[in-house]
Amino acid sequence: MALSAKICKAELNVIDMDRHYYQQHSLTMAQHPSETDERLMVRLLAFALNASESLSFTKGLSTDDEPDLWQKSLSNEIEVWIELGLPSEKRLKKACGRAQQVIVYSYGTGSADQWWKQLEPRVARFRNLKIHHIESEVTTHLASTVQRNLDIQVSIQDQEVTWHNNGHSINFTPNIKL
Repeated sequence: MALSAKICKAELNVIDMDRHYYQQHSLTMAQHPSETDERLMVRLLAFALNASESLSFTKGLSTDDEPDLWQKSLSNEIEVWIELGLPSEKRLKKACGRAQQVIVYSYGTGSADQWWKQLEPRVARFRNLKIHHIESEVTTHLASTVQRNLDIQVSIQDQEVTWHNNGHSINFTPNIKL
C-alpha cells in the first residue's frame, strides 16, 4: 500500500518591515512521504520570506517541471521561481530562462558547502538568480517544532528573521551566497 501525504495547516503571520508587507496567510501544505520535517519547514520559511498574495506552493517533489514555490502573474508568466535544497546547474539554467527571478534556499551542512563551491563559478552569469543558505542549526530547530497545526509569526527587519512557533523562538539571518 502506498503511503499518503501528511496534511499540515499553518496560520502564518508575516511582518516584513523590509518590504512593508504585513499579512496573515492560512496555508495547507501536503508533506510528501519522502519529505523530511526539515524540508517542510524550509518550504514554509521560503514562503514567509517571499510572501505575497500570488505566491503558492506547487506539486513539489512529485513534479520535475515545477519549483517548490512560485509566483505567477495574471497572464500566467512565472515572476518568481523558488527552489529548495541543492539544485543542479541544468535545473537553475532552465529556471532562469523561464522566470523573471529565481531564488534558491540551500540548507544543510557539508554537502551544501561543497555544492556551492562547485556551482558558484558556473551560475554567476545568471543575473536573475539569488542563492541564500539557511544554517543547519536553524533548520533543525524549525523541524523540531513541526505539528499538524502550526501558528507561526515571522518578523523580518534588516534581513534578520525572528520566527515564533508554538512557544518556540529563533532569530537568524539567511546567508546570502549570490
